[in-house]
Amino acid sequence: MVKKETKEGMSIRWEDDFPMWYQQVITKTEMIEFYDISGCYILRPWSFRMWEQIVGWFDGKIKESGVEACYFPIFVSEEALNKEKDHIADFAPEVAWVTRSGTSEMDAPIAVRPTSETIMYPAFAKWIKSHRDLPMRLNQWCNVVRWEFKNPTPFLRTREFLWQEGHTSFETKEEADLEVMEILGYYEHIYQELMAVPVICGRKTEKERFPGGDYTTTVEGYIPRVGRAIQGATSHGLGQNFAKMCGITFEDKKGETRYVWQNSWGCTTRTVGVMVMVHSDNEGLVLPPKMAPIQVIFITIPPDKKKDPEKQLSNAMLDAVYGTMAQLKARGIRCELDQSDNKTPAYKHNHWTMKGVPLRIVLGPKDFEQKQLTIKKRRDVNFEEFAPFDTAVDRIDHLLDQVQSEMFAQALAERDEKYKTVTEWKYFNKHLDDMCMMLVPFCDTVEAEEWIKENSKGMEGDGQSAGAKSLCIPFEQPEMPVGQMCITCQGPATVWCLFGRSY
Repeated sequence: MVKKETKEGMSIRWEDDFPMWYQQVITKTEMIEFYDISGCYILRPWSFRMWEQIVGWFDGKIKESGVEACYFPIFVSEEALNKEKDHIADFAPEVAWVTRSGTSEMDAPIAVRPTSETIMYPAFAKWIKSHRDLPMRLNQWCNVVRWEFKNPTPFLRTREFLWQEGHTSFETKEEADLEVMEILGYYEHIYQELMAVPVICGRKTEKERFPGGDYTTTVEGYIPRVGRAIQGATSHGLGQNFAKMCGITFEDKKGETRYVWQNSWGCTTRTVGVMVMVHSDNEGLVLPPKMAPIQVIFITIPPDKKKDPEKQLSNAMLDAVYGTMAQLKARGIRCELDQSDNKTPAYKHNHWTMKGVPLRIVLGPKDFEQKQLTIKKRRDVNFEEFAPFDTAVDRIDHLLDQVQSEMFAQALAERDEKYKTVTEWKYFNKHLDDMCMMLVPFCDTVEAEEWIKENSKGMEGDGQSAGAKSLCIPFEQPEMPVGQMCITCQGPATVWCLFGRSY
C-alpha cells in the first residue's frame, strides 16, 4: 500500500535545495504569505510576533538611553532627494516614485522613502538652534521601500520592509562616537542573546561604508549551509556631512555657531530571516526560546475513547495544566494549551515541531496518575523527561535557558568552522569555494577590494559565481606581522579584513 502524503509537513531538504527549503519553512510554518506584487510579502502573526520580540527589547533599551519616538511622512519630494544626490546615489535605482493621482499626472513626482535622512534633517535644522537643544535623539519604527531587483527573498531582500531608523544629533564628535558603539552593542545583543546567532562586529571598508557618512559599523552574520555572509544591522557615524548639506547648526556656550555631529542606525525584519536560516532543520523551524512566540506548548492526551466514547479530560487534569501554565506565565514564559479535539496527539506533536516551539509538555491519564508532566525538546527528538508537578516549573525554566545556550554554542561552532585566516592569495579561492569566509591582510583601498571581487568570481552557472566582497574590518584585530603585505600584493597590509560571498 502506498502511504498517502498529507503535504502538511516538510518535503524538501536544505541539503538538496536550500532556497526552496527556506521558502517551504517560512510558508508551511505560517510565517509568510506570498503576495501578488513581486518582492512584497505578508507577515503572518507567527513571524510578526518574532519581530515584536526584537521591537520590545530594543525600543525599551533606546528609550532608557534617552532616545525619543517619532514618525515622519513616507513621501519625499524630488527636490529634497536631489539635494543630497551623493547620499542617495546607491539607492537611486531602487527608489519608487508616485507619478499619478487617479487619472491625473502629478506636477512633480514624489518618492517613497528608501531611508529618511532627506525627510528628517530639514526638520532638524528648524528645531536645533542652541546647545540646549542637544542632544536630539529620535527613532521611528516604520516601513521603507527599495525596489529590489536582486532575486527578492522573503525577509532578506524585499521591496518593502519594516525597520527602525534612529537619527541623532550631538554637540561633539566624542558624544556621537560613543552612541555609534552603544547602538551597535544593542544590535549584537539582538543577534547573539535573543536569536542565538553569532555575529562579528566591525567597521565597513571605504567601499562599503554608508554614502554620506564618515564611517559605518556593522554586525555581520554568516549562513554556513550556503557559505554566505549577511549584513545584520548597521550604526553609522555621519560626521558633519548632512549637517552642512541641511544647515543643521547650533549656538554653543560661547555664542559661536557650529555644525552638529550626527549618527544614524537601523535594524530590519531581515533579522528574522537570518535566524530561520541559521537554526532551522528539515523538520521545519527551530526557534530560540527568547524569540519563540510560544515557548512551551501543552498537549493533553484524553482517555481512550474507543473503550469509553463518553470519556473526556477530567477537570482535575485540566486544573493541573492551567495551574502549571499560570506559574510559567508569572515568570514571563509564553505558553499555550493545544486542546483541539479534531487532531490526534501525533498530529499536534508534528505541527508544533514544525512551528519550532522549543518545549512540548504532555499530560495524559498515566502522567496524571503519576503526578508528572512529560517534557520533549524540539531540538532533540530523543529527549524525553518526566517532571513531577511540584518541580516542573523550575525544570521547564531551566531547560529553556539550556536550549538557548545550546543553540548559540552550536551556531558558533558551525560558524567558526567556516572562519579561516588566509595570508596568501593562492589559498583564497579554494576556501571561498569551500563556503568559508576569510580574514586576510588588507591595504584597505577601493582598488584592492575591486581586484579581489573580480579575481574571485567563479564560473557562471556553478552556483558560486559571485565574487567575494569585504564584510567588515573586525574590531578584534590579530597582531599584524612586521612587513606583512596585502593579500592582493599591491602594498603593505594595514588591517585584517573579513571577506566572503554575501547575500
